[in-house]
Amino acid sequence: MLLSLAPMEGITGYAFRRVHAEVFGALDRYYTPFISPLPKVGAPFSKRNSRELDPANNQGLNVVPQLLTNDADRFIWAAGLLADMGYREVNLNLGCPSGTVVAKEKGSGLLRNLPRLEAFLADVCGRSPLPVSVKTRIGIANDDEYDELLALFCRCGIAELIVHPRVQKDFYDGAPRQELYGKTLERAPFPVAYNGDTFTLDDFNTLVAAYPQTRHVIIGRGLLANPALAREIRGGGGLTCEELKRFHDKLYESYANDMGGNAVFRMKEWWSYAEHAFADPSSVHRIMRKTRQTDEYEAAARKIFSTEKLAGSPRFS
Repeated sequence: MLLSLAPMEGITGYAFRRVHAEVFGALDRYYTPFISPLPKVGAPFSKRNSRELDPANNQGLNVVPQLLTNDADRFIWAAGLLADMGYREVNLNLGCPSGTVVAKEKGSGLLRNLPRLEAFLADVCGRSPLPVSVKTRIGIANDDEYDELLALFCRCGIAELIVHPRVQKDFYDGAPRQELYGKTLERAPFPVAYNGDTFTLDDFNTLVAAYPQTRHVIIGRGLLANPALAREIRGGGGLTCEELKRFHDKLYESYANDMGGNAVFRMKEWWSYAEHAFADPSSVHRIMRKTRQTDEYEAAARKIFSTEKLAGSPRFS
Protein backbone atom coordinates (compact mmCIF):
# COMPACT_ATOMS: atom_id res chain seq x y z
CA MET A 1 0.00 0.00 0.00
CA LEU A 2 1.32 3.41 -1.01
CA LEU A 3 0.57 6.35 1.30
CA SER A 4 1.22 9.87 0.03
CA LEU A 5 0.76 13.51 1.06
CA ALA A 6 -1.72 15.53 -0.96
CA PRO A 7 -0.67 18.91 -2.36
CA MET A 8 -2.10 21.75 -0.25
CA GLU A 9 -1.26 25.27 -1.33
CA GLY A 10 0.61 27.32 1.26
CA ILE A 11 1.06 24.42 3.67
CA THR A 12 2.72 21.27 2.30
CA GLY A 13 5.82 22.87 0.81
CA TYR A 14 9.36 21.58 1.15
CA ALA A 15 9.77 22.68 4.79
CA PHE A 16 6.67 20.76 5.83
CA ARG A 17 7.73 17.68 3.87
CA ARG A 18 11.21 17.57 5.38
CA VAL A 19 10.05 18.06 8.96
CA HIS A 20 7.21 15.56 8.62
CA ALA A 21 9.56 12.91 7.29
CA GLU A 22 12.09 13.59 10.07
CA VAL A 23 9.59 13.36 12.92
CA PHE A 24 7.06 10.80 11.66
CA GLY A 25 8.90 8.91 8.95
CA ALA A 26 8.83 9.46 5.21
CA LEU A 27 5.72 8.75 3.17
CA ASP A 28 5.89 6.93 -0.14
CA ARG A 29 5.30 10.13 -2.13
CA TYR A 30 4.89 13.84 -1.51
CA TYR A 31 3.02 15.85 -4.16
CA THR A 32 4.04 19.49 -4.34
CA PRO A 33 1.46 22.25 -4.18
CA PHE A 34 0.75 23.19 -7.78
CA ILE A 35 3.39 25.12 -9.67
CA SER A 36 1.67 28.05 -11.37
CA PRO A 37 2.00 30.21 -13.33
CA LEU A 38 4.51 28.23 -15.30
CA PRO A 39 7.47 29.95 -16.91
CA LYS A 40 7.28 31.00 -20.50
CA VAL A 41 8.82 28.47 -22.84
CA GLY A 42 12.58 28.97 -22.65
CA ALA A 43 12.52 30.61 -19.20
CA PRO A 44 13.54 29.09 -15.84
CA PHE A 45 11.22 28.51 -12.92
CA SER A 46 10.55 31.50 -10.67
CA LYS A 47 12.76 31.94 -7.63
CA ARG A 48 9.99 30.74 -5.33
CA ASN A 49 9.23 27.66 -7.40
CA SER A 50 12.94 26.93 -7.77
CA ARG A 51 13.25 26.74 -3.97
CA GLU A 52 10.24 24.45 -3.80
CA LEU A 53 11.70 22.13 -6.44
CA ASP A 54 15.39 22.31 -5.53
CA PRO A 55 16.53 18.68 -5.07
CA ALA A 56 18.60 19.81 -2.08
CA ASN A 57 15.39 20.85 -0.32
CA ASN A 58 13.77 17.48 -1.03
CA GLN A 59 16.72 15.16 -0.45
CA GLY A 60 15.75 11.62 0.49
CA LEU A 61 12.06 12.13 -0.35
CA ASN A 62 10.07 10.85 -3.30
CA VAL A 63 8.59 14.14 -4.51
CA VAL A 64 6.21 14.49 -7.47
CA PRO A 65 5.87 18.05 -8.83
CA GLN A 66 2.35 19.11 -9.74
CA LEU A 67 1.72 21.53 -12.61
CA LEU A 68 -1.35 23.71 -13.15
CA THR A 69 -1.70 24.77 -16.77
CA ASN A 70 -3.75 24.30 -19.94
CA ASP A 71 -0.85 25.14 -22.27
CA ALA A 72 0.82 22.01 -23.64
CA ASP A 73 4.05 23.74 -24.70
CA ARG A 74 4.57 25.24 -21.24
CA PHE A 75 3.80 21.88 -19.65
CA ILE A 76 6.38 20.14 -21.83
CA TRP A 77 9.00 22.82 -21.19
CA ALA A 78 8.45 22.59 -17.43
CA ALA A 79 8.54 18.78 -17.56
CA GLY A 80 11.90 19.02 -19.32
CA LEU A 81 13.26 21.27 -16.56
CA LEU A 82 11.99 18.83 -13.96
CA ALA A 83 13.57 15.89 -15.76
CA ASP A 84 16.91 17.74 -15.77
CA MET A 85 16.54 18.20 -11.98
CA GLY A 86 16.17 14.45 -11.53
CA TYR A 87 12.41 14.11 -11.07
CA ARG A 88 10.82 10.90 -12.34
CA GLU A 89 7.15 11.91 -12.72
CA VAL A 90 5.05 15.01 -13.25
CA ASN A 91 1.45 15.42 -12.09
CA LEU A 92 -1.26 17.46 -13.81
CA ASN A 93 -3.74 19.30 -11.58
CA LEU A 94 -7.33 18.81 -12.79
CA GLY A 95 -8.70 19.06 -9.28
CA CYS A 96 -8.36 22.65 -8.05
CA PRO A 97 -11.94 23.99 -7.58
CA SER A 98 -11.02 27.67 -7.04
CA GLY A 99 -13.27 30.01 -8.98
CA THR A 100 -10.39 32.11 -10.31
CA VAL A 101 -8.59 28.99 -11.54
CA VAL A 102 -11.73 27.46 -13.08
CA ALA A 103 -12.55 30.71 -14.89
CA LYS A 104 -9.23 30.41 -16.75
CA GLU A 105 -10.11 26.80 -17.73
CA LYS A 106 -7.34 25.42 -15.55
CA GLY A 107 -7.51 22.91 -12.71
CA SER A 108 -10.98 21.38 -12.61
CA GLY A 109 -12.08 24.11 -15.03
CA LEU A 110 -10.51 22.10 -17.85
CA LEU A 111 -13.06 19.33 -17.16
CA ARG A 112 -15.83 21.41 -18.73
CA ASN A 113 -14.18 21.33 -22.16
CA LEU A 114 -13.54 17.64 -22.85
CA PRO A 115 -12.38 18.01 -26.48
CA ARG A 116 -9.75 20.52 -25.36
CA LEU A 117 -8.79 18.31 -22.41
CA GLU A 118 -8.34 15.23 -24.59
CA ALA A 119 -6.23 17.09 -27.13
CA PHE A 120 -4.13 18.55 -24.32
CA LEU A 121 -3.56 15.17 -22.63
CA ALA A 122 -2.74 13.43 -25.91
CA ASP A 123 -0.17 16.12 -26.65
CA VAL A 124 1.55 16.23 -23.26
CA CYS A 125 1.55 12.44 -22.77
CA GLY A 126 3.05 12.04 -26.23
CA ARG A 127 5.80 14.64 -25.78
CA SER A 128 6.60 14.73 -22.06
CA PRO A 129 10.06 13.46 -21.07
CA LEU A 130 8.46 12.27 -17.80
CA PRO A 131 5.48 9.99 -17.14
CA VAL A 132 2.35 12.12 -16.64
CA SER A 133 -0.04 11.34 -13.79
CA VAL A 134 -3.32 13.20 -13.30
CA LYS A 135 -5.23 14.32 -10.20
CA THR A 136 -8.88 14.86 -11.08
CA ARG A 137 -12.34 15.65 -9.83
CA ILE A 138 -15.25 13.66 -11.27
CA GLY A 139 -16.79 16.58 -13.12
CA ILE A 140 -18.00 20.15 -12.80
CA ALA A 141 -21.59 19.98 -11.57
CA ASN A 142 -22.87 16.40 -11.29
CA ASP A 143 -21.76 12.78 -11.08
CA ASP A 144 -23.18 11.89 -14.50
CA GLU A 145 -20.24 13.65 -16.14
CA TYR A 146 -17.77 11.06 -14.95
CA ASP A 147 -18.51 8.22 -17.38
CA GLU A 148 -17.42 10.31 -20.35
CA LEU A 149 -14.49 11.76 -18.43
CA LEU A 150 -13.24 8.34 -17.33
CA ALA A 151 -13.52 7.02 -20.90
CA LEU A 152 -11.39 9.98 -22.01
CA PHE A 153 -8.70 9.20 -19.42
CA CYS A 154 -8.69 5.55 -20.51
CA ARG A 155 -7.87 6.62 -24.08
CA CYS A 156 -4.85 8.67 -22.98
CA GLY A 157 -1.46 7.34 -21.98
CA ILE A 158 -1.40 8.65 -18.42
CA ALA A 159 0.78 6.98 -15.81
CA GLU A 160 -1.71 7.09 -12.91
CA LEU A 161 -5.10 8.65 -12.13
CA ILE A 162 -5.69 10.15 -8.69
CA VAL A 163 -9.44 10.35 -8.12
CA HIS A 164 -10.95 12.91 -5.75
CA PRO A 165 -14.60 11.84 -6.09
CA ARG A 166 -16.25 15.21 -5.75
CA VAL A 167 -17.33 17.61 -8.50
CA GLN A 168 -15.93 21.11 -8.77
CA LYS A 169 -19.13 22.67 -7.41
CA ASP A 170 -18.71 20.67 -4.18
CA PHE A 171 -15.40 22.27 -3.31
CA TYR A 172 -14.70 20.19 -0.16
CA ASP A 173 -18.27 19.80 1.08
CA GLY A 174 -20.38 16.67 1.22
CA ALA A 175 -19.28 13.06 1.19
CA PRO A 176 -16.94 11.84 -1.58
CA ARG A 177 -18.73 9.49 -4.00
CA GLN A 178 -16.47 6.53 -3.45
CA GLU A 179 -18.51 4.34 -5.80
CA LEU A 180 -17.07 6.34 -8.71
CA TYR A 181 -13.58 5.59 -7.42
CA GLY A 182 -14.62 1.94 -7.42
CA LYS A 183 -15.80 2.26 -11.02
CA THR A 184 -12.37 3.66 -11.92
CA LEU A 185 -10.64 0.68 -10.33
CA GLU A 186 -12.76 -1.65 -12.48
CA ARG A 187 -12.23 0.13 -15.80
CA ALA A 188 -8.87 1.87 -15.78
CA PRO A 189 -5.93 0.36 -17.71
CA PHE A 190 -3.51 2.36 -15.51
CA PRO A 191 -2.84 2.52 -11.74
CA VAL A 192 -5.46 4.36 -9.69
CA ALA A 193 -5.11 6.30 -6.42
CA TYR A 194 -7.76 7.55 -4.01
CA ASN A 195 -7.92 11.01 -2.43
CA GLY A 196 -10.70 12.37 -0.24
CA ASP A 197 -11.62 12.56 3.47
CA THR A 198 -9.28 9.92 4.87
CA PHE A 199 -9.24 11.48 8.32
CA THR A 200 -8.76 8.44 10.62
CA LEU A 201 -7.59 4.85 10.64
CA ASP A 202 -11.27 3.81 10.55
CA ASP A 203 -11.80 5.88 7.39
CA PHE A 204 -8.88 4.11 5.75
CA ASN A 205 -10.02 0.65 6.83
CA THR A 206 -13.56 1.30 5.61
CA LEU A 207 -12.24 2.38 2.20
CA VAL A 208 -10.02 -0.66 1.79
CA ALA A 209 -12.74 -3.03 2.98
CA ALA A 210 -15.12 -1.63 0.36
CA TYR A 211 -12.47 -1.51 -2.38
CA PRO A 212 -9.80 -4.14 -1.65
CA GLN A 213 -8.05 -3.40 -4.98
CA THR A 214 -6.90 -0.09 -3.45
CA ARG A 215 -3.13 0.29 -3.80
CA HIS A 216 -2.50 4.00 -3.23
CA VAL A 217 -4.17 6.47 -0.86
CA ILE A 218 -3.32 10.17 -0.82
CA ILE A 219 -4.05 12.00 2.42
CA GLY A 220 -4.33 15.75 2.94
CA ARG A 221 -6.36 17.31 5.76
CA GLY A 222 -6.33 14.09 7.78
CA LEU A 223 -2.53 14.13 7.91
CA LEU A 224 -2.40 17.81 8.85
CA ALA A 225 -4.74 17.21 11.80
CA ASN A 226 -2.92 14.01 12.75
CA PRO A 227 0.60 13.87 11.29
CA ALA A 228 1.00 10.34 12.72
CA LEU A 229 -1.94 9.01 10.68
CA ALA A 230 0.16 7.20 8.08
CA ARG A 231 2.12 5.53 10.88
CA GLU A 232 -1.14 4.37 12.47
CA ILE A 233 -2.32 2.97 9.14
CA ARG A 234 0.92 0.99 8.93
CA GLY A 235 0.35 -0.48 12.39
CA GLY A 236 2.39 1.98 14.45
CA GLY A 237 1.51 4.05 17.48
CA GLY A 238 -0.78 7.03 17.70
CA LEU A 239 0.12 10.69 17.99
CA THR A 240 1.66 11.96 21.23
CA CYS A 241 1.74 15.52 22.48
CA GLU A 242 5.52 15.41 22.81
CA GLU A 243 6.13 14.53 19.17
CA LEU A 244 3.49 17.01 17.96
CA LYS A 245 5.34 19.71 19.89
CA ARG A 246 8.64 18.57 18.38
CA PHE A 247 7.08 18.68 14.93
CA HIS A 248 5.71 22.16 15.62
CA ASP A 249 9.02 23.48 16.93
CA LYS A 250 11.01 22.19 13.97
CA LEU A 251 8.45 23.46 11.45
CA TYR A 252 8.32 26.89 13.08
CA GLU A 253 12.12 27.09 13.15
CA SER A 254 12.31 26.20 9.47
CA TYR A 255 9.74 28.82 8.51
CA ALA A 256 11.38 31.47 10.72
CA ASN A 257 14.76 30.86 9.09
CA ASP A 258 13.17 31.13 5.65
CA MET A 259 10.72 34.02 6.06
CA GLY A 260 11.31 35.74 9.40
CA GLY A 261 8.24 37.20 11.08
CA ASN A 262 5.95 35.98 8.33
CA ALA A 263 6.45 32.50 9.77
CA VAL A 264 3.70 33.34 12.27
CA PHE A 265 1.07 33.58 9.55
CA ARG A 266 2.29 30.42 7.82
CA MET A 267 2.13 28.55 11.13
CA LYS A 268 -1.39 29.81 11.79
CA GLU A 269 -2.47 28.17 8.53
CA TRP A 270 -1.09 24.91 9.91
CA TRP A 271 -2.89 25.44 13.23
CA SER A 272 -6.24 25.69 11.43
CA TYR A 273 -5.79 21.95 10.82
CA ALA A 274 -3.61 20.99 13.80
CA GLU A 275 -6.16 22.33 16.30
CA HIS A 276 -8.23 19.24 15.50
CA ALA A 277 -5.56 17.05 17.09
CA PHE A 278 -6.72 18.39 20.46
CA ALA A 279 -9.68 17.42 22.59
CA ASP A 280 -11.04 20.99 22.47
CA PRO A 281 -10.20 22.49 19.06
CA SER A 282 -12.22 25.64 19.80
CA SER A 283 -10.07 26.38 22.86
CA VAL A 284 -6.89 25.97 20.80
CA HIS A 285 -8.36 28.25 18.15
CA ARG A 286 -9.18 30.96 20.69
CA ILE A 287 -5.64 30.89 22.10
CA MET A 288 -4.02 31.16 18.70
CA ARG A 289 -6.35 33.27 16.56
CA LYS A 290 -5.35 36.81 17.61
CA THR A 291 -1.59 36.34 17.56
CA ARG A 292 0.28 38.61 15.17
CA GLN A 293 3.76 39.18 16.53
CA THR A 294 6.44 36.55 17.12
CA ASP A 295 6.36 36.86 20.93
CA GLU A 296 2.55 36.57 20.98
CA TYR A 297 2.67 33.51 18.79
CA GLU A 298 5.35 31.75 20.79
CA ALA A 299 3.50 32.41 24.07
CA ALA A 300 0.29 31.02 22.58
CA ALA A 301 2.03 27.89 21.34
CA ARG A 302 3.60 27.30 24.77
CA LYS A 303 0.19 27.68 26.41
CA ILE A 304 -1.45 25.20 24.04
CA PHE A 305 1.17 22.51 24.54
CA SER A 306 1.22 22.97 28.32
CA THR A 307 -2.54 23.17 28.97
CA GLU A 308 -4.46 21.49 26.13
CA LYS A 309 -4.95 17.73 25.87
CA LEU A 310 -4.80 15.71 22.69
CA ALA A 311 -7.96 14.09 21.43
CA GLY A 312 -8.23 10.37 21.99
CA SER A 313 -8.59 9.94 18.23
CA PRO A 314 -7.47 13.08 16.37
CA ARG A 315 -9.72 13.78 13.40
CA PHE A 316 -10.10 16.72 11.06
CA SER A 317 -13.63 18.10 11.30
